[in-house]
Amino acid sequence: MPLTVQNAPASIAARRAFLQALYDTAVRAVHPRLTLPALLPPPPAGRVLILACGKAAGSMTEAAERHYREQYGLGPDRLHGLAVARHGYEGHTSLIEVVGAGHPVPDQAGIAATERTLALAASATADDLAVVLISGGGSANWIAPAGQLDLAGKQAVTRALLKSGADIGEINTVRKHLSRIKGGRLAALLAPARIASFAISDVPGDDPSTIASGPTVPDATTLADARAVLAKYGVPLAGEIGRLLADPGNESPKPGDAAFAASDFTIVSRPADAIAAVERQVGAAGYALVSLGADIVGEAREVAAAHAAQALALRQQGKRAVLLSGGELTVTIRGEGNGGPNQEYALALAIALAGAPGISALAGDTDGTDGGHGLPSDPAGALIDETTLARAATAGVSPQLCLKNNDSTAFFAELGDLLQPGPTLTNANDLRAIVIEP
Repeated sequence: MPLTVQNAPASIAARRAFLQALYDTAVRAVHPRLTLPALLPPPPAGRVLILACGKAAGSMTEAAERHYREQYGLGPDRLHGLAVARHGYEGHTSLIEVVGAGHPVPDQAGIAATERTLALAASATADDLAVVLISGGGSANWIAPAGQLDLAGKQAVTRALLKSGADIGEINTVRKHLSRIKGGRLAALLAPARIASFAISDVPGDDPSTIASGPTVPDATTLADARAVLAKYGVPLAGEIGRLLADPGNESPKPGDAAFAASDFTIVSRPADAIAAVERQVGAAGYALVSLGADIVGEAREVAAAHAAQALALRQQGKRAVLLSGGELTVTIRGEGNGGPNQEYALALAIALAGAPGISALAGDTDGTDGGHGLPSDPAGALIDETTLARAATAGVSPQLCLKNNDSTAFFAELGDLLQPGPTLTNANDLRAIVIEP
């Protein structure tokens, strides 16, 4: 039975409600129904071909489909496409099919849908406009193994990299060189159609070649870079993976390639937009703002320790403040438990704060999912306050052992402190907010 905070002082309850409101604001600020339609180009003489991938694929496709139907009267004769989203993130469309697929580990549904996507792309002509809608998670949803590599091989290397602590840029460097769609290869297949790509960024720095492994943009990374990533994290260069990464003919398209001559790329929402919206809300509530920016990276428990020290210093100074950050943290998995970087950050933060009064925090992924098992019900993160460790002690749950075992989900589930908004249908990285009320 989860332990609740029903009898907590009003100040704790108020802080929790405020943190939840900040998270909701971040999600709304980067939802494609608000940001995408005004940027879509007019239709060509031929077809509009909508191809989408990622956790926001369903909602982006829904917004684009509605735009072309309502603004230009396009019907099924000129509006075609296919979207591949994470299972449970499909959204609601009328003409364009949205298929659910595995994330973060790819599955057979993703392979089948990606093969259909490649066939649609190959049908594009110079009279067509390809509207490519890209969001985080697309690297797992658009799955087309190169050469003789099979799904099991792609799943194995994906799992190994996810456990290793490799950052998203490193993981995608490998993915781009084991794929027939990533790393600019989709653009090469769509030519000579005009390509208009629109992305919701979920990566620090908003690098187009990293978002969903850059299917329509040039790839500056190389086969040698991919081999170096695997060597760095001790992932074997075996079998077909080793052969593909040694084959010069398997190199990805580079800047200046003719495949990108008629290709445009626009970021419609980025983590900084979510953080900016939250910053405005923090200011309106009368708090001093300490914003660390939207691009924080690093090991979750190490970043948490640093943020705890900053929060304690602000409390010592008598500041009524919010310490705010975005970005994407990593977890090096050494235990057998469950939990993503936001939950691990929250657990490590609670340990480092040691029950200091007047401090509450939320850490959550704006896509609604933090680690988990690939289910729509997976948690997005967690909340903590000064009662967290005391309630854990009453429940007989050791925060230190849970952290050691990478089992933050079990810890926060026992306390009833998981953040569980369900699929948000957008994805602009993480939000971490620490409220200090001295």
